[in-house]
Amino acid sequence: MIKVLLADDHSIVRAGLRRIIEESPDIEVIAEADDGRTAIQLAREKNPDAAVIDISMPGMDGLEVVSQLKIYLPGLPVIILTMHEEEQYVVRAIEAGAMGYVTKRSAPEHIVKAIHQVAGGNRYLTAEASEALALRIARGTGGKSTLDSLSNRELQVLRRLAMGHTNHEIAEAYGISIKTVDTYRLRLLKKLNLRNNAEISRFAMQNKLIDA
Repeated sequence: MIKVLLADDHSIVRAGLRRIIEESPDIEVIAEADDGRTAIQLAREKNPDAAVIDISMPGMDGLEVVSQLKIYLPGLPVIILTMHEEEQYVVRAIEAGAMGYVTKRSAPEHIVKAIHQVAGGNRYLTAEASEALALRIARGTGGKSTLDSLSNRELQVLRRLAMGHTNHEIAEAYGISIKTVDTYRLRLLKKLNLRNNAEISRFAMQNKLIDA
């Protein structure tokens, strides 16, 4: 039996994923978490064979969770679950140490396959994720975009600002101060050579970080 930890901050999404995963007779979800810190704690307590982690969670996001799990449980294979197919997210997930990358849209078709693969020591990427990763490799380091200069947290703040979230809402979502959010915003404007939130939104849409 493959024991799985499932982490997503939306209870309805977790319930749906659990139902799909446990349709496979040899997989059991032994623990669920609704935030990153709880996911790490449960992983250390329950010692699962694989973990399915949502990339977008309040506080500590999925990429940070993967990085921490690689320290505490280096042998635990992690599948990143996300809404994003863009190259930025795929590359960052793999660099963080994820063994699998599945979009929520394709989860019904791919999640069980992914769990079987990573539990067996293999990597699992959807076709879209593989193509995005191949494009990055083909371009090499000289093909990096301005987005590569952003930290994971800066990328998160960029997306939320682009979607119209206020500094207060972003601070609450990630458990940081409003002043810290404003610092991230100023860094984004400087790094991306932008002037205001309207230009942040336009930049995010052009780079497919949010829906147009």
